[in-house]
Amino acid sequence: MKHSKYILAFLFLVAAFSCENKEEKIFTEKDINIIPKPIFTELNTGSFKFTNDTKLIAETKEQQNLLRSFSIKLEKVSGIKTEVASIVPTTNYIQFVVDTTLKDEEYNLAIKTNAIVVKANAYAGFVYGLETIKQLLPVAIESAALVQENWVVPNVEIKDAPRFKWRGLMLDVSRHFFEVDYIKKTLDRMAMLKMNTFHWHLVDDQGWRIEIKKYPKLTGVGGFRVNQEDKPWNARPNAPLGTKATYGGFYTQEQIKEVVAYAAERGITVVPEIEMPAHVSSAIAAYPEFSCLAKPIVVPSGGVWPITDIYCAGKEETFTFLEDVLTEVMDLFPSKYIHIGGDEATKTNWETCPHCTARLQTEGLANVEELQSYFIKRMERFISSNDRVLIGWDEILEGGLAPGATVMSWRGVKGGLEASAEGHDVVMTPGTHCYFDHYQGDQDKEPLAFGGYTPLSKVYNFDPIVEEMTLEQEKHVLGGQANLWAEYLPTEEQSEYMIFPRLAAMSEAVWSSKENKDWTNFSGRVKELFKRYDVMGVNYAKSAYQITTDTKIDVKTGILTIALKNEFPNSDIRYSIDGSAVHQSSLQYKEPITLTASTKIKVAMFENGKKVGPVLEKEINYHKATAKEVVYKEEYHKSYQGAKEVGLVNVLRGSKNFHDGQWQGWLGNNMEVVIDLEKETEFSKMILGTLENQGSGIYFPIKVEVFTSKHRKKFTKVGEISRAFKVNGKSELKDFTINFDKTKARYIKVIATNLSSPPTGGGAWLFVDEIVVE
Repeated sequence: MKHSKYILAFLFLVAAFSCENKEEKIFTEKDINIIPKPIFTELNTGSFKFTNDTKLIAETKEQQNLLRSFSIKLEKVSGIKTEVASIVPTTNYIQFVVDTTLKDEEYNLAIKTNAIVVKANAYAGFVYGLETIKQLLPVAIESAALVQENWVVPNVEIKDAPRFKWRGLMLDVSRHFFEVDYIKKTLDRMAMLKMNTFHWHLVDDQGWRIEIKKYPKLTGVGGFRVNQEDKPWNARPNAPLGTKATYGGFYTQEQIKEVVAYAAERGITVVPEIEMPAHVSSAIAAYPEFSCLAKPIVVPSGGVWPITDIYCAGKEETFTFLEDVLTEVMDLFPSKYIHIGGDEATKTNWETCPHCTARLQTEGLANVEELQSYFIKRMERFISSNDRVLIGWDEILEGGLAPGATVMSWRGVKGGLEASAEGHDVVMTPGTHCYFDHYQGDQDKEPLAFGGYTPLSKVYNFDPIVEEMTLEQEKHVLGGQANLWAEYLPTEEQSEYMIFPRLAAMSEAVWSSKENKDWTNFSGRVKELFKRYDVMGVNYAKSAYQITTDTKIDVKTGILTIALKNEFPNSDIRYSIDGSAVHQSSLQYKEPITLTASTKIKVAMFENGKKVGPVLEKEINYHKATAKEVVYKEEYHKSYQGAKEVGLVNVLRGSKNFHDGQWQGWLGNNMEVVIDLEKETEFSKMILGTLENQGSGIYFPIKVEVFTSKHRKKFTKVGEISRAFKVNGKSELKDFTINFDKTKARYIKVIATNLSSPPTGGGAWLFVDEIVVE
């Protein structure tokens, strides 16, 4: 019996040892998916395992608190209890070591089987080292509940430091108000990506979001607007004075302090933006005496253009008010930088205001542009007297820039080039690459956005350094920033959708060295990040999976060629051309598809046998006017030529993205064309494809008419359709379909009547993409 017991015990130990060996993970390079990518990474054999005996070692209270937050997170998801201590054990520990030879945000990470050592010179370096460890842990570390997992990280050596010191995200909370909890979640996600600057857009026309104790009406009146959320943003009329305002909110000073402290724990500086002299209707509604007209106004419920209700630059009271406001702001925000906006000021009231006229005379200023410069310079002197630095949008360059000011270049890179040439520091944030309120995928499938097209790969290709810069100018580039304006973002879920995963691409654009960036490599790592986002419950966009087409037609042969791609290299793209559902066993895309007849094509991307992202569906309609000659009474506008002479009959249909190269546009004029079908042809239907995007000045036609002729000498009207103007806040595609009795003719004339004069003034665009004859 004794022998049997010994044998059983031995077998149990062998089995236990075997199970432990089976669980031991062998790491490969594919398991290292850190974003942003470190400067140097070397994978070694073996791994470090977290257990109840693991100690977390740091010297300062600040460092210990950082490790304690990690310990709490680890226990929550793993059940493992790690102790924060100051004495280094012989084995099984994480240790923070101060290394004064490293730069402030630099860190070195050495993971070995018996210990993890993070070296840094400053607190931020320890934050980044810990975030890297989290990204090396299983994705379950992001869970909110207990998870059974093998809590190990690979033995690896990492040396890392950021390329730029300003790595920012701007969040607009004026157009739509977001609660403190959402701000904190955003800060957590910024920290994961080693972003270090949260630019908080707290003031704009549609809402004042920060409590100022000396001026309570700023939030009491300016913090709320009449609820018109059921109407399109740019079609919300000003409510009558006295209408109850119920939409909005603001942050108390205690909440501001809470957010600032929360950000600091994550190595993030909060930069407040207090707009001036424009984008301040919310302030004028509260205190109209600080405007030129001094007339009561309401807080706008939607878009404002032009922005004429601005601060009066002639009244001394205006500057007293602003200095009072900024004093309270600077007491709340320890940030070196104070953002004052400075953009998009329409100065028509300044031109006629007696106070501003007097200011021009007493200060010897030539015009209102120089008056704006006076305004900004005066605020800069006040801010710099408080040991802070004024930063503003690139309009602050107009009329001359204050000596100590920093410029945030958003209207392309011109402002950054000009300011850096003058010796000013700049933050590069051009709308082309950094505006996250732009679409990131096919507009037909994306939620409503401001416009533009800034996909994941375009963000990744952003570089704050511009080729035209000299080496001296490059020294003035602090870094780059993503901006998310919130006109079209009524919910936190939509805000998340626009930020992620593009912020991951931005983080690598402003952290990693130029030589260390590679889109193919990043695209693999970002897919692993998606798994973390899934666990975290982030509503991230999967737009990068969308299939896009590059389609061409040979007008002589009628052969249509369709090339397929998405943002991820070497994707497994499958398609069908008979209208059937697309699945893993469908045709695999290898070369451009050719078509010569009407069909319905369906396309999707697959990974590991599963469909990812949306299915692209395109109706290809070879109609009776395809590739026929089109004669224009008045040619399309040079800015929107589509496919030129065959653009209206080339089978290809335009999307909601009016820059997609398919649309032909007429500004203020009607479209009138004659199509030669080459011989008498029988038909009974005409379809005119159009687009409306009122925010961009594009309107549906108010009437469409169809005429036919056998010899082109005399045309007979066979049908028409009228549509009165309607307010429409969406981007919308519409087919105007006219059915008529069967007729035989060689020529067909189509006239689309332009709205010509929209309610907002100016000229109206008419956009047409295809004339279908059936």
